[in-house]
Amino acid sequence: MAKVQEELHTVLKLLELEKQADLAYYQEKVLHTSLEEKRKEGVCWYPVMLTRQQYNMAEKLVVKVERTANKDTPHVFQSGKVVSLFANSPHHSAQNLSGVVNNVTGNSMTITLNVEELPEWIHDEKLGVDLLFDELTYREMEAAVKAVIAAHHDRVATLREILLGDQPPAFAETYPINVPKLNTSQNEALNKVLRAKDVAIIHGPPGTGKTTTIVQAICHTLKEEKQVLVCAPSNAAVDLLTEKLSEEGIQVVRIGHPARVTESNLSRTIDAQIANHDYYKDLRALRRKSEEYREMGLKYKRKFGPAEREQRKLLLREAGRMRGEAEQLEHYITNDILSKADVITATLVGASNSLIKGMKFNTVFIDEASQALEPACWIALLRANRVVMAGDHFQLPPTIKSVEATSNGLSETLFAKCTERKKAQGFPVDQMLRTQYRMHEQIMQFSSQYFYENKLEANASVKHRLLMPDISPVTFVDTAGCGYTEKMEVESKSTFNEEEGTLLLKHLNNLVQHLSIEKILEENISFGVITPYKAQVRFLTEHYLHYEGLKAIEKQITIDTVDAFQGRERDVIYISLVRSNTRGEIGFLSDTRRMNVAMTRAKMALIITGDSATLGNHPFYNALLDYVTLIDAYQSAFELIY
Repeated sequence: MAKVQEELHTVLKLLELEKQADLAYYQEKVLHTSLEEKRKEGVCWYPVMLTRQQYNMAEKLVVKVERTANKDTPHVFQSGKVVSLFANSPHHSAQNLSGVVNNVTGNSMTITLNVEELPEWIHDEKLGVDLLFDELTYREMEAAVKAVIAAHHDRVATLREILLGDQPPAFAETYPINVPKLNTSQNEALNKVLRAKDVAIIHGPPGTGKTTTIVQAICHTLKEEKQVLVCAPSNAAVDLLTEKLSEEGIQVVRIGHPARVTESNLSRTIDAQIANHDYYKDLRALRRKSEEYREMGLKYKRKFGPAEREQRKLLLREAGRMRGEAEQLEHYITNDILSKADVITATLVGASNSLIKGMKFNTVFIDEASQALEPACWIALLRANRVVMAGDHFQLPPTIKSVEATSNGLSETLFAKCTERKKAQGFPVDQMLRTQYRMHEQIMQFSSQYFYENKLEANASVKHRLLMPDISPVTFVDTAGCGYTEKMEVESKSTFNEEEGTLLLKHLNNLVQHLSIEKILEENISFGVITPYKAQVRFLTEHYLHYEGLKAIEKQITIDTVDAFQGRERDVIYISLVRSNTRGEIGFLSDTRRMNVAMTRAKMALIITGDSATLGNHPFYNALLDYVTLIDAYQSAFELIY
């Protein structure tokens, strides 16, 4: 026990390092950056116009602002973010109001401010909204880890020792079930979940139907349990599960601000279900009446004597009484909705929401657990009697800003720790899904050999599927000896390679011409261009429309980083590896999970461009070069140039 607690203390220290790195990033992007640069980075709205102000039921001041320029600039603002409303004036340079974003819709933002009334400068100055650093997520993660460390002789302490320590997990002997819509390994995973008393892990390599399996596991768990909690690290993953579970006829309540939820899931949010409740009209009437009494009580009067003071007191007292009744009714409505839900879904941090803070669940499901920081997982697990995690620790880990925290282990997830430790102890808790439904077998095969003990198999529907009979499913275009030297952007320190990028775009344009634009549009063939470096993304994005063929199918092409492509797929994937130098330096290409993700996005064709002389000293890329040579997929760039 002491060893595990010591490990968790280390996790706390690493989390603090990450918090400080995140704060430093914020300071660089917001505090020490010009207004114009902040706008480009999406961490500032300027200029904005104040369009509405009102007090909410908690007597907090709420304002609505709208962007009046730069309306198409992408931004990072969303509900829950902490912001500062400021005036861009030499007279009010130090003036600002802090608050929290309620929601963002288009170019409008609603903010709850931390003041009782607006200052004079708010009406006659050019206004802007800055992003502030928000410690809430870090506070919740830190509190969760501390609670796990302090747990003693309870279920949390037991789960802690099973997940991280030497204590073996328990499995019940049950009659195996077989769901016709699931394949053999998916059914094996389902049965493992149903037998698990403490922990079970669904290991889902790319394209193997992990979401389908976890949804069925939840549905069958509900046959024995009244209610479960389902979490994931991102809103997108939570929304996907919410939608899939609803399609199965499951009553789902989505916890989280509506601004963070996809439009198709809005009706499943707690807010929307409160608004549709039978007693919601009564709640609205109480709120409206309370506000009317409050406004009457605060109304300005030229004559203000003892009688007026007593009248104000009575009006405000009545407003307070009605507000109290409204709060009680809202509490009843919320509890009524939550008690009738089969599944409550939330992000891992959202599992700390006050609406469910006191609730316990026999089973907590965590999807995409291999992308979640360990401290975030503990937030949800504090509510669990047992846990089911799904993910793939051979794909990208959580994004961490602190290099020191990463190198010292914060990037190792609870999913990976539990999977590997229990396997080493002889108590395997994971079941790997083995049949994939995305890729041609040659695209799949290298990842299967290198990461998955050669256990993956391609389903018959995709095994031999090609774009065209004369187009190879895998091609490695080797730029060694071409003199395509990498460069570095001065501002971002990100690496790019103009010559390699140009070669890739020419190759892609030739492929488009060979397929024909008509065929691509008619069959809706999709293309993805992936590169690990943002500077290379910028180069490719700026230049690909210079090619007539690519311009004609612009909507079919997506260019982005590896991280942005996780969870996505395309018919054709191009990968630009960028690195080309005499030192053999490959940077974070050495995190081979990135390449696993990039290569397994392709369905029918995978084309990789890279410099074998730079990459070949690394065992992964050396093995990849051996593989493409073996399947006759190697091509020198000189064949394309001359």
